[in-house]
Order: sequence, then structure tokens, then C-alpha cells
Amino acid sequence: MHFFDISHTAFTVWGYELSYVELVGTMFGLVCVWLAARENIFTWPTGLINIVCFFAIFFQVRLYSDMFLQVFFFASGIYGWINWERQRKNDLPITRMTNSNRGLMAVFILVATLLFGYFIQHIHLIFPAVFPDPAAYPYADSFIAVASVVAQVLLARRVVENWVLWVLVDALAVGVYAKKEILFISLEYALFFVIAVYGLMAWIKASANKKETSGIPVT
Repeated sequence: MHFFDISHTAFTVWGYELSYVELVGTMFGLVCVWLAARENIFTWPTGLINIVCFFAIFFQVRLYSDMFLQVFFFASGIYGWINWERQRKNDLPITRMTNSNRGLMAVFILVATLLFGYFIQHIHLIFPAVFPDPAAYPYADSFIAVASVVAQVLLARRVVENWVLWVLVDALAVGVYAKKEILFISLEYALFFVIAVYGLMAWIKASANKKETSGIPVT
């Protein structure tokens, strides 16, 4: 389909040919992240549109880790939508991780990045018919994928630390996507970075307020 082809240009901005799929994916991605920072449940349906568009883009620019990530995002988007609806009805609070769980999370992300990065680095040799070209930036791309998976799970479960991971992911993604010359998405992730910082501060405040109103000491 022409819509999903990154060579099918919507318009040109400062010499950069912006495809229809990148334009639509970026717009819905920005709305999705902003709604998440605002704890708005409509973050999930808007996110699904962003995911479908980005899957097509990442396959064409050979960021295979990010491509596989979109499949997970789609499934977790459905889960998050259902879970937030259930939590909204039951008024379940935003929570925070313990220090030990943060440490375990960091170790998991490191090990998973190394393993997945090695796989992605060699994926063109394992499945040459599907992936004829070597992956671009396999380890950086794998960190983005692994950390995003963990962040998405934490977001769906309304855990504050999801925003810490999104800040790291967004900062790295700006450089990777700029290198791959998908500049509109790189700019989008720069905006994601700003929104993630806002989301982190807003969720920390919301978590503290929940504890104070419930009589739980704030740590």
C-alpha cells in the first residue's frame, strides 16, 4: 500500500521528504504520550495507530529491534487499555518500585539488551530471505526495544518508574533515528523526551498526593 511506503511523500520540510506514514505515526505518537502523561485512558487507542505506522517504517529502515517492538506494543496496548479501565473503575493508585526491584530491573535490561543485540546483529544471517540487509545499530536499537518493553509494562500497571525509562529511551532514540535519517521521528522523540520528563514529575506528584490522602506516609 502506498500509505505505508516511506518513499510516498506527503510534503517536503526544509528539504526533508516527509512520508504519509511518518506524518500520521508521529502525530498520533505525540498525542499518545501526552495523554499518558495526563493519565488519560485514550492514550491507548491513539497509541495503536502510532504502532502500526511505526512497524512499517522501522522495517523499511532496517531497525529490526524497533520493528519487533511494535508487535509487543500492540499487544501491551490492548492490555493497558483494559487494565487502565479496570483501575479507573476501582480507583487504583499510581505506585513506585522498591530500590531492590529497581536494581533487578536494571540488571534485566542490561542482560536482555546484550542477548537481543547479538541476535539482531546476526539476524540477516539467520533469516536472509526476510532480512536481506544487516541491522543498523543493533545494540543501541536493542536497548531502545528492551527498555521500551519494560517501560510499557510499567506504564500499563501505573508504575512511576516507567517515565524514567522513557526519558532514557527517548534521549537515545533521538540520535539513532537522526542517524537513520528519519528526521521527523527523531524530532518526535525529542518532544517525547520533554513530555516524559513532565510525565515523571506529574506522576511522582500524583503518587505522593495519593499517599497523603490515604494516610500513608510519603517515602
